[in-house]
Amino acid sequence: MKARWLGLALLVVLIGAGAWYWFGIKKPDTPQYRTATLEKGRLIASVSATGTLVPVVSVQVGSQVSGQLKEVLVDFNSQVTKNQLIARIDQVTKNQLIARIDPESFEYRVRQAQADLDAARAQVATQQANIAAQRAAVSQVDVTLADARRDLERKQQLLDKKFLSPAEVDKARAMVNALVEQQKSAVAQVDVARATAGNAAAMVKQREAVLSQARVDLERTAIRSPVSGIVIKRSVDKGQTVAASLQAPELFIIAEDLTDMRVDTAIDESEIGKIKVGQLATFTVDAFPGKTFEGAVRKVRKSAQVVSNVVTYLVDVSAPNPELQLLPGMTANVRIVTDTFEDALKVPNAAIRFRPPQSSDDKPAKSRRGEGDKSGRGNGRPDPSSSTIYVLKNGELKAIPVKTGASDGKMVQITGEGVTEGLEVVTGIKGEGGGSGGGSRKGSSMAGAPRMF
Repeated sequence: MKARWLGLALLVVLIGAGAWYWFGIKKPDTPQYRTATLEKGRLIASVSATGTLVPVVSVQVGSQVSGQLKEVLVDFNSQVTKNQLIARIDQVTKNQLIARIDPESFEYRVRQAQADLDAARAQVATQQANIAAQRAAVSQVDVTLADARRDLERKQQLLDKKFLSPAEVDKARAMVNALVEQQKSAVAQVDVARATAGNAAAMVKQREAVLSQARVDLERTAIRSPVSGIVIKRSVDKGQTVAASLQAPELFIIAEDLTDMRVDTAIDESEIGKIKVGQLATFTVDAFPGKTFEGAVRKVRKSAQVVSNVVTYLVDVSAPNPELQLLPGMTANVRIVTDTFEDALKVPNAAIRFRPPQSSDDKPAKSRRGEGDKSGRGNGRPDPSSSTIYVLKNGELKAIPVKTGASDGKMVQITGEGVTEGLEVVTGIKGEGGGSGGGSRKGSSMAGAPRMF
């Protein structure tokens, strides 16, 4: 009897264990969904992009002459000044000297140009003396010619009184004619001397220009700062030879004011139409995690940049830097506020991306984005703003077609029939990472993702 009861108890235990195994392990799991509440509130639409911090004004300092660097007077992070006072009495100012090229060869060129100028000026003096000599010769001829004409008149009077032969008169007339021609030649010699003197004077101006150019080149051996600011790059060292041929070699880069910087932000062509001058912007840098910097859109450049067939436009975002924390070259994650919506119905982006899991017996689901949309644009194409959200009704998923609007990167605005505040929408399946679409990881997780406005 005891063995009988023992066998019955063992049978009950086996039946219970089988039931527990069947209902607890073998029974297919019912998915447990994560949900979020459809809420109404303020939605700030924005465009996100990356950019690079650069100074508003940065000047590349080069050399206009070639030679060996004799001195390099500044280094990285050196403060430089424009219009530095160098003579207090006369209030003479010059830009700060930051480097010097060996001036010896340029000094010799100045001396040579000065000597050539002195020679040209001496030549001018010689030509002026020649002009004076030619003018004296003209005066001498004039005196001789006047005397010859008086002699001709006297002989003509004697001829009329039959006191002199005609041959003497003809000889006096020939003398006058010869002196007239000599006078013309002397005047021509004066003109030649004047022309030669003018040529010598022009040569003086040419030599003066050569001397001025030599002095300018000598002055250019002293490389000075064109702006007041800070040296952010030094490309040369003392003793290095620089060659200024087709373009000036880069020696330094000077940032004029690091307290006022900008972010050069590349915006995709699909988003550039939403960017306007004056829009508020925020950005973060990896150097200061958790800290947000503020700025505004200063300029939208109209020149496109094409990289790997991707068209972007550069947008200048102001970056005030009073504490000098931001450094040139830092990568900034920029968020530009394009619009603000009050009382917008919004859900997390995960609700738009979610797609129900497919069992092995199900046929592959069609893309929900624009599925069955016959009215989208009148040409059979899906409406890019159409999507689908899912709600739980009696434990089953129910699809609700919606239209997406603006997004701030986390929440998205939706509208549609049956979409009301407080509605619980499915955002994912519990136990799965990311919550971005449950079991539909195969190609459909982004099918209904909204575009950023």
